[in-house]
Amino acid sequence: MLFLPEEAKDLPPPSLFNMNSVWLAFSSGLASMYSNAINHKPPLKSGVHRLVLMTTIGWYVGYHVTKIENYHFAKVDRDMKEYIKLHPDDFVAKDKKTFAEIVERFIPIR
Repeated sequence: MLFLPEEAKDLPPPSLFNMNSVWLAFSSGLASMYSNAINHKPPLKSGVHRLVLMTTIGWYVGYHVTKIENYHFAKVDRDMKEYIKLHPDDFVAKDKKTFAEIVERFIPIR
């Protein structure tokens, strides 16, 4: 793809039904209906082919936006793990405490 490097091909593909696809398909379909309403045409009855085309384009763009988003977050996670591996002194594991050690003892007042 145009915006993704070769290392992005190692990631699993996103789901077809993701939030970006649904949102962009809904928005572009709504924009098509809004365009019909501005031109004094019935929004749902006229230009059905444009409505289907705009919804499909929105779904496609949303899918690829999700791919770019997944690659970006995978790259950030990889860089953070590498930094933690190179600087273990900055990320020392803390002692685990029980919940009773953290909160004060409860004494009911009667």
